[in-house]
Amino acid sequence: MSASPRRLSRRHEVAQGVRMSLAAGLGMVPLGIAFGLLVAQSGLPLWSAPALSTAGYAGSLELLLVDLMTQRTPLIAIAVTTLLVNFRHVFYAFSFPLHVVRNPIARAYSMYALTDEAYAITAAHPDGWTSWRLLSLQASLQLYWVSGGLAGVAVGALLPAPIEGLEFALCALFITLALDAARSRREVPSILIAAAAFAFSATAVPEHLLFASMLLFLAGLLARLAIRRRRRA
Repeated sequence: MSASPRRLSRRHEVAQGVRMSLAAGLGMVPLGIAFGLLVAQSGLPLWSAPALSTAGYAGSLELLLVDLMTQRTPLIAIAVTTLLVNFRHVFYAFSFPLHVVRNPIARAYSMYALTDEAYAITAAHPDGWTSWRLLSLQASLQLYWVSGGLAGVAVGALLPAPIEGLEFALCALFITLALDAARSRREVPSILIAAAAFAFSATAVPEHLLFASMLLFLAGLLARLAIRRRRRA
């Protein structure tokens, strides 16, 4: 008995979603391994890696949370930092094809699994999305990330000594993103605002460096936006 056209179509859409996840997903695995290794040598329980990848699925934020948790950062500071780091997802939602997902539970998962990689793939391919294609894409990306984290934890637990400098993985990630943005002259002022915010915070409030830097950077970006709008008026 042959499969129904509807079931064949569903299989095709799932396969398409998995296929479209491969390029970005394979790039997430090494970073996931670095995250798992960082958890393993930070002194946190090994189950923290899959727990963070489930409760707070956001690659750069998870790496940042490891550092904040090991430094016993106050909960309010962690909450505000999380808001500032992930606030960009609000703007992603304006063009993300969430409307194709009708089931409430599936829609909730799609909202939860909206990451930079998922958004970039949908932005590069704006047409042809279905619920099954989108959900299989997002589930595949999360699987890559969680698998990388678990592999990193397993390797870290077997290493006789910690790897020096691994905590630089998060810094390296942000440097890469900053350099990528700096390729456009239009974004250079934002880089300078970030540098100024960091320099001021490091001098004035070094004990709250990250928190103060992000608040000042946000204020600088809002000021820049206001100036640009005034010039256009």
